[in-house]
Amino acid sequence: MPATNQRISKKQRRVLRQQGILDETNQLTSNFHISPNIRPMTENQRIAFDSWQDGYNLMMHGIAGTGKTFLGLYFALKDISKQSNNRDKVFIVRSTVPSRNQGFLPGSQKQKEAVYEEPYYDIASKIFARGDAYQILKQKSMVQFASTSYLRGCTFENCTILVDEVQNMSDGELHTIMTRVGENSRIIFCGDIKQDDLTSERLKEESGLRDFMRVISRMDEFDFIEFEIDDIVRSRLVKSYIIQRDKLGL
Repeated sequence: MPATNQRISKKQRRVLRQQGILDETNQLTSNFHISPNIRPMTENQRIAFDSWQDGYNLMMHGIAGTGKTFLGLYFALKDISKQSNNRDKVFIVRSTVPSRNQGFLPGSQKQKEAVYEEPYYDIASKIFARGDAYQILKQKSMVQFASTSYLRGCTFENCTILVDEVQNMSDGELHTIMTRVGENSRIIFCGDIKQDDLTSERLKEESGLRDFMRVISRMDEFDFIEFEIDDIVRSRLVKSYIIQRDKLGL
């Protein structure tokens, strides 16, 4: 399990300097870079690459296992690596809605949110081809994770925003996120309405994603990419499973 303590120790900084990742002032060097081997694997992934390159904000919606979150974080990190656009931080926003009620979680706000942040450690490791990439990004304040519970009053300026698992957000949460976007920022939404954990008898809430998609589909600033069965890249087993569920109408 990833470490929840984001501080890099003196020993870790020394090792990173020896590796050429940090310079003598503990700033990142050009040796800490995104893997050049990341390429689109399906047609809709290629469309997403092209749309982001063309300057659109994105809604990437569709079936599980199609790489939406991976692409979203990759695009966001690639974006802030370009000094020409003056965006220097990635905000990852996610609703802290579990797929099953686990009761009260003890600890501070950051400790409670840590479990929802775990997937991004693995993704960052693949994007930078090193296991400590996410920790380094957090330490350098290049990535910040926040839940939708603490966004009122915030303004996202000079950054790239990744909003993940949007199917678990209410209309109010999605509205709050969109109205926080400031100048010189771009935003990416990822989700799948079929994986909605919010709309249930247990939580007695309703996902706002369908109405939200209706709104942004009318906006020239957004491109909407719908990922389908042919876009599943997680594994052949997942693809086979999704195909049979689809045939049964589940």
